This record gives sequence, structure tokens and C-alpha cells, in this order.
Amino acid sequence: MKIVIIGSGLAGLSAGYRLCKSNEVIVFERDPDIGGMAASYCLEHSGKKYFIERYYHHIFRSDSELLTLIKELGLEKKMLWLEAKNAYFVDGKNYPMSTPFEILHFKPLSTLDLVKLGLLVFRIRLIKDTTPYDRIKAKDWILDTAGKSVYENFFAPLMKSKFGDNADSVSAAWLIGRVKIRSDRGKEGEKLGYMRGGFNSLVEALAGEITVNGGEIRTGREVTEIVIKDNAVQGVVTGGEFIACDAVISTVEPVVLDAITGGKLGTLHETLRDIRYQGTACALIGLDVRLMKNGNYWLNIKADVPFGAVIEHTNYVPFEDYGEHLVYVTSYFQNEKSTLWTQKEEDVIESYMKGLERMFPEFSRSRVRWTKLYRRIDTAPVYEKGYLEKVLPFAAGPYGLYLAGMFSSTNYPERSMNGSVKAGFESAELLMKEKEIKSK
Repeated sequence: MKIVIIGSGLAGLSAGYRLCKSNEVIVFERDPDIGGMAASYCLEHSGKKYFIERYYHHIFRSDSELLTLIKELGLEKKMLWLEAKNAYFVDGKNYPMSTPFEILHFKPLSTLDLVKLGLLVFRIRLIKDTTPYDRIKAKDWILDTAGKSVYENFFAPLMKSKFGDNADSVSAAWLIGRVKIRSDRGKEGEKLGYMRGGFNSLVEALAGEITVNGGEIRTGREVTEIVIKDNAVQGVVTGGEFIACDAVISTVEPVVLDAITGGKLGTLHETLRDIRYQGTACALIGLDVRLMKNGNYWLNIKADVPFGAVIEHTNYVPFEDYGEHLVYVTSYFQNEKSTLWTQKEEDVIESYMKGLERMFPEFSRSRVRWTKLYRRIDTAPVYEKGYLEKVLPFAAGPYGLYLAGMFSSTNYPERSMNGSVKAGFESAELLMKEKEIKSK
């Protein structure tokens, strides 16, 4: 059976990995490099090459499918579980937030507010099903359960930095999912997983399995049409060429899927047009000195700067792996009119540099070795109230068309690498099951 997979992110590669041993698989990627949101830069320092993700990633202990996949691929020895120190920058001061004890000393909140925050987190940990919270706004739920001060001084800046003007419409289900995935920490703090040498080794191992089993990965090839006739997939068009196939797994964002299917997905058509995505402008900076000398890895921010977080990768992964200090500075944006999308790369970098200078008086541009900027308009869905009704099925309707990605149920109510891997697996398994039924 000939299967076309559109997109070489973790969902697409995972689907290809599951299917390649018994099928003819072709993966089309519009970008020159594979990996999607997990793609890496290849950099060099002092004659030594290394890979570093264009957009920061890590693994949680609960990421069972991803960890099993890493083991299957023989990459388990590359896994590191490292302490990740977090802090919150408020009114010009860093507040450590790694351990429960540190959180209890977050001075922007009163003692009563800290108790309310603790009770809220405890309540979230007990929630098994987030479905009832999908129809409730996170803002309203926090105000009702923890009060105005906890919302305004703790949650509001974090939600604003992640969702911008859409922050007030985000569902409580997303908030619960976010807190639950980040609340696995003990008295010594949180440990996160990373692969020595970066996640490029995972991406390349998946691609290698596909090609060694006879599959193809074609980069720089955008699929402009999924050809559907008599409610069944006939093939795809790329570069003006029609390629016949028995099935298609699409991982592209909903609005693109709607365009390349010509709006022929029936009841899904309006849903595809209604799902809102947001973009990311993520800068990676190479320095010859530490930026955050207190050892913080992740810094959330409440300040008048054009970004929402600073992530110092080499305060987490050993500096010796790179030989230079690596810092991500990142912000989300909500539409194509944002200056983070319309400005030239050097202008976005300049605005970020000015923000770092305001936050870190000791920061000097003379210590900056290089900068890179990774921008995408389609980073992730906005998990607004009622989003559960828009979660896309793995089977799209027309026979032979399957969907996997950040829009899948495995990435609800919060996205992750594990969710994308699981989406790829589930779409592949459903495809094989339906093809088996038809063959009988």
C-alpha cells in the first residue's frame, strides 16, 4: 500500500515509522529541513559541530509513548534527567519558583493568596477529567476559586505572554492540563528530560528507519492539493505533479488542510476554518558568558519587554556539550499583523536585545557571539473556551484520509512532543485497521 504523509514533524515521522515496514511511505516536507517544530540548527564552536533545537523542548516523566519510542530506537542511553530551575521575574526582581518552599516565598502574593494558590494546584492534581472545564474560561475559574489577587499577580501575566489578546478566552481545561504536566516536582524541584546531543538524533533516527525500509522523505516539496474523488483519496499534487496513493496522513495546520482539500471535507470544513493558531518568534542567542548567573533555566516574565520568557539552555544541559552559553528568548503572537511577524529579522532581534538590557543591567551586547531567529505562524492552537468541540478526528471523512498533529485529541488540552508522537501512532494504527477491514 502506498501512503503519502504530509509534514515531517514528530507526528508525521512517527506515523511513517509505524507504517514503513509493511507499506510504501513517502513523506513530503515543504521546508528544506525535517523535524517541524522539533527541527534543529547545526552550529559549530571551536571546530566542534553540535545540534540545538530551533525551539526549546524537553521531556516529562509522564511522556510514556515518547520514552518508549526512544528506547525502541536504541537512544535510551542519550537520555538525561536534569534539574530545571525556574523563576518568575516581577517588578525587576527574580523570584525562584522551583520548589514548593520557594513558591511559598513569592512576595507579590500575600500569605493568604499563597494558601489559595496552593489549594488551587492541589485541586488541579485531583482532577481526572478536564471535559467539564472546557466550557469555562480559565480567567473566570481562577477568579472564582483563588481570587482576584492570585489571578492578576500570578496567572494573568503568564497567560498574557502565552496567548496575548486571546488570554481572556482560554479555557480552564487548558490551564488544568498545563499545571498538571508541570506539577511533578518534589521538595528538591523539577527534573526534566533531554537527549544528549539534542532531539535531532530522535528526528534523524525516525527518518533513518523510514528510508532504510524503502520509504522516501522529500524536502522542499509542498503538497498543494489532496485529490479526492467519489469521497475517497486518489493522491496528492506537489510541484505540479500528481502522485497517486492509497492513503494520506496530513499533519498540516487546519486552515492549510482546508485549502489543499478544496473545502471538500463536509462537516469538518467550518471547523477547520474556525480553529485559531498562534505564532512564535523564538530567538536563540550564543553568548560567551552566562546570562542568568543564578543558574535559572526558565524565567517567566512580568515586565514591559517584547517577550514572555527567557530560557537559558546551558543552565540546564551541560555547558561542555556546546562550549558556549545558549539562551532562548521567545514570544507568541496572535496573527499575521503582529510586528513579530512583519518586521525584519534584525529588527525583532534588536527589540529582544533592548528587552534583555532592561531586565539584566549587566548584560552586554559585546558578549553576544551570534543570534538566530525562528518564526512560525502556525505554532499551536489557541485553546479557547469550547475548543474540545473542534478537536479533529484521526479519520477525516473521505476514505483514505487521516489527520495527526497538534490539533489531535492526544494534544488536548495541552500540546507536547509526546502528544504528537502519540497522534502519529494512532493515525497509523487506524489507517491499517480500516485498510485491513476493507481488504476482507
